Amino acid sequence: MTILRAQGLGKKYKRKWALTGCTLEIEPGHVTGLVGPNGAGKSTLLNIASGMLEPTSGTIEVCGGVPGSGPEQLAKVGYVAQNTPVYGNLSIEDHLRLGAHLNPNWDAALAARRIERLGLDPKQHAGKLSGGQRAQLALTIGIAKRPELLLLDEPVAALDPLARREFLQDLMEAVADHGLSVLMSSHLVSDLERVCDQMIVLVASQVRISGDVEELVATHHRLTGPRRDVDTLPSNQQVISAKHTDRQTTVLIRTEAPILDPAWTVGQLTLEDVVLEYMSNPVAARPTLEVLR
Repeated sequence: MTILRAQGLGKKYKRKWALTGCTLEIEPGHVTGLVGPNGAGKSTLLNIASGMLEPTSGTIEVCGGVPGSGPEQLAKVGYVAQNTPVYGNLSIEDHLRLGAHLNPNWDAALAARRIERLGLDPKQHAGKLSGGQRAQLALTIGIAKRPELLLLDEPVAALDPLARREFLQDLMEAVADHGLSVLMSSHLVSDLERVCDQMIVLVASQVRISGDVEELVATHHRLTGPRRDVDTLPSNQQVISAKHTDRQTTVLIRTEAPILDPAWTVGQLTLEDVVLEYMSNPVAARPTLEVLR
């Protein structure tokens, strides 16, 4: 069973599509990063997956059911929205009590252990917590709900580097200890690279590429050589972008085949290099008919 499956998913606000033609599949047991420029549709996708929004077109299935379709379905999905919202006038203890009241699978012992390990006073009001502490409280509630899928929308965007590292370390511990599947959006590719084994790049409201992180890095290459027409490249080399000077051509390609042309100098790419190329080029310079897996 896939943990999330979307087919032709779209969401329209008045005359503007915030998400369109979104098709993807996420298998359980993965930490999947969702990255893209502002306005690409990341928050819209997460809000639909959580049941907070209804799609305008297409279909989506999460944890075997329709998002937001009832208490049983809601219990399967945890969601931490942007800015890790908590109730400033409630204490940490109040938050945990509320979590227990609203979530049938609530793990009170887990929540209490995390709060104690984080060194937080259960009597302290959330409004008095630092940004990192609020993020950790929100993550605690999301994990203690015992969901099958945890959705995180820019959970570390407002945190300093130390707080981000602590949050991500705690997230990875939770994944290892409780078998969570996670879908997390972020602008910080370096953070996603540390914790994610799958990646989805969303550009102009559509999925530009998705796949295993190691495979994405291994199958993308930057080729530099004498100026040439990219249409002369082998058909199994998908051209993502191409730049030319009077004498030189530089192309980014995706291929599983070896690069045999000695005219090319082959450069290796980081995950951030790959992501930024796709974000900068909403349409491939030369698509390929071959499906790479």
